[in-house]
Amino acid sequence: MKIHQGLHTALNIPHPIVTAGTFDGVHAGHGKIIEKLKALAAEHKGETVLITFEPHPRLVLFPEDNGLKLLSTSEERNELLREAGIDHLIIVPFTKDFSRLSSNEWIHMLVENLLLHTLVIGYDHHFGRNREGSIGQLKQLSKELEFNLVEIPAQDIDDIRVSSTKIRQALMEGDVKSANSCLGHPYSFTGIVVEGNRKGREIGYPTANLEIRNPLKLIPADGVYAVNAVVDNKIHQGMLNIGFRPTVDGKKHAIEVHIFNLEQNLYGTAITIQLMSRIRNEIKFENIDALKSQLDHDAKTAINELNAV
Repeated sequence: MKIHQGLHTALNIPHPIVTAGTFDGVHAGHGKIIEKLKALAAEHKGETVLITFEPHPRLVLFPEDNGLKLLSTSEERNELLREAGIDHLIIVPFTKDFSRLSSNEWIHMLVENLLLHTLVIGYDHHFGRNREGSIGQLKQLSKELEFNLVEIPAQDIDDIRVSSTKIRQALMEGDVKSANSCLGHPYSFTGIVVEGNRKGREIGYPTANLEIRNPLKLIPADGVYAVNAVVDNKIHQGMLNIGFRPTVDGKKHAIEVHIFNLEQNLYGTAITIQLMSRIRNEIKFENIDALKSQLDHDAKTAINELNAV
């Protein structure tokens, strides 16, 4: 996949089959559109082009709303699109000035810069300033500017009933299995291993404490999860705790993973966590022995959950 910074850099793409959107999480609904792009590209001997925007438009349009959390960082989104088989990813800087483009100006820009062959959109797609553009306007413009317009029918997308908002809500409730089903892949995040308080090691469950450096990345609800941990491109089974560790100190929110059967110095290492299921809420135990007993049970549950996938 070739990545282009701005429309003006994506020149001479043969018969570009184009779609546009934020594609946060690259979920199963997005997958419907991507598969249509690929089928049309094969039919017309063209190449697939996906246009997205950075930063996320909501961060520019509603800067006072600082509650936005993303399902995928830019790097994660790009990798998911590469894996999906997109030929060209065009990243358009989203600014206040760009947000003021009329729907007519935006379509003309696509046609002039890309020599647009086919535009693929979802049935409820809106675009341009104040989301003024509609499917009706696109049908008229496609005739005037001589490009093909392909609409993904309502039934195709509604059959999946997927939205990024729905997935975010599921994750914030700890419903990982529903989120993963809608995504079509495990929800994941990457953290750097940093120094912890070593309490886990004292009770037989050493943990790697993860620092998530992108403040916009959505972290699921507090609790204990069965996970896959990707270390140096190798997948290991493990269990993850998100929360305040109330039995140990209860002061600082932390994300820590215990990786089964892995003993090595991980400080400074990037670990990608794939969440597979949620085991339980985070709770405070009477003492360390009670916590240790619960962790023994959690480990067995996690292994059973992971082996059942």
